[in-house]
Amino acid sequence: MAAVRVRQHVNPLSHKYRHTVEPPPWDALYARPTQPLHLDIGCAKGHFLRQMAAQQPEWNFLGLEIREPLVSYALKLRDEADQRNLHFVFCNANTSLKTLFQGGTPLPLQQVSIQFPDPWFKKRHQKRRVVQPELVVQLADLLPCGGRVVLQSDVEEVAQEMCDRFAENAAFDRTTAEWLPQSPFPAETERERLTLDKGLPVYRAIFQRV
Repeated sequence: MAAVRVRQHVNPLSHKYRHTVEPPPWDALYARPTQPLHLDIGCAKGHFLRQMAAQQPEWNFLGLEIREPLVSYALKLRDEADQRNLHFVFCNANTSLKTLFQGGTPLPLQQVSIQFPDPWFKKRHQKRRVVQPELVVQLADLLPCGGRVVLQSDVEEVAQEMCDRFAENAAFDRTTAEWLPQSPFPAETERERLTLDKGLPVYRAIFQRV
């Protein structure tokens, strides 16, 4: 399959990405919808989740991505591999997360990952970063006690800001005060592999729902 080329960044605050997405028929998408669910926010081409779904068939995986061509690409590869514990949705997580899980969805969310999000370095653009207080509140509402959120970035400023947003919410506790030396996952994102191959650090933290 030819490589998919899309814009690296899109503005999540633009009108084009402010619509909400209704929940799909989860029972028809997953072979076993009552398995624990891992949600990956900003999944890009789904490389990480395809690995995870293959290695952990006892889990279901859901990727959310704001760039529609990447979702189409990820779904095509999912279908070619016949991975019935994996799905991808084109949406803006900050506007659609609540509606995706409304209506008594059978998906038992247990784990969330937010990995290498767009850094939006310019000060005036930082309100576009994915981890906002409202997103943290929604995740607190969706995750059960003991559920966890795994954060990773190759930009320390971005990783620290994500940690600050979760630390501000009393529903979450950070599991370690220091950055984690290794990923808790048996798979890697493409950005993670590129960063590690260059010998550069990855800043990681886990927050648990209390």
